[in-house]
Amino acid sequence: MGSCAPFGSFIVSRNLLMALPVQFKGSRIAQTVLRWLGWSYRFDGLPTRQGVVVVYPHTSNWDFVIGILLKWAMGIEAHFWAKDTLFRVPLLGPWMRWLGGIPVYRQSSNGLVGDTIERIASSRERDEVLWLAVAPEGTRSLTPGWRTGFYQVALGAKVPVGVARFDWKSKCLDLTHFFEPTGDMERDFAHMAHLLDGVQAARPAQAGPVRALIKTPRTE
Repeated sequence: MGSCAPFGSFIVSRNLLMALPVQFKGSRIAQTVLRWLGWSYRFDGLPTRQGVVVVYPHTSNWDFVIGILLKWAMGIEAHFWAKDTLFRVPLLGPWMRWLGGIPVYRQSSNGLVGDTIERIASSRERDEVLWLAVAPEGTRSLTPGWRTGFYQVALGAKVPVGVARFDWKSKCLDLTHFFEPTGDMERDFAHMAHLLDGVQAARPAQAGPVRALIKTPRTE
């Protein structure tokens, strides 16, 4: 589609300003459905075959429905985290995998971040496309900030982060900005906050601020 209005001026890594090499062919059926619903998107491809996309804001169940349609329309090989129990349900499990779901095993010794880094590394070895799409608030309810698992994955796997503006006011998803995480979380979160400034949620009162939620160690 590519019809969304441009927004702002941003700082993007020089090496990511070149033509994006990973291209996809989207579903015309999904594109048509989105037009009927009044939605459009901006997407020029991906900079690498593996990476992480943060999709913000996430305040409604409709975000998932529209998000899947956008995934199909753009043709992106995007995956998402979901509770492992969902994949044990007959019919639902295979459907979740078909949509791109990756089961989260809380009991894993590596933890979610470690397992995902290993999965990305395996995809890189096989030259497969694997981009993880994450709603960093972790819930549709109002939160004081973002969980940082996606950031730890990007750093550990040495992959870029894409910033997707999911704007319900203009009914537009913009995924044209990517950056290499520096390890300076405060700086990188400030950069993402700048990119996402002005975006409107389906339920604006439930959209939390773009800032990192840092877990503090427990004290006895």
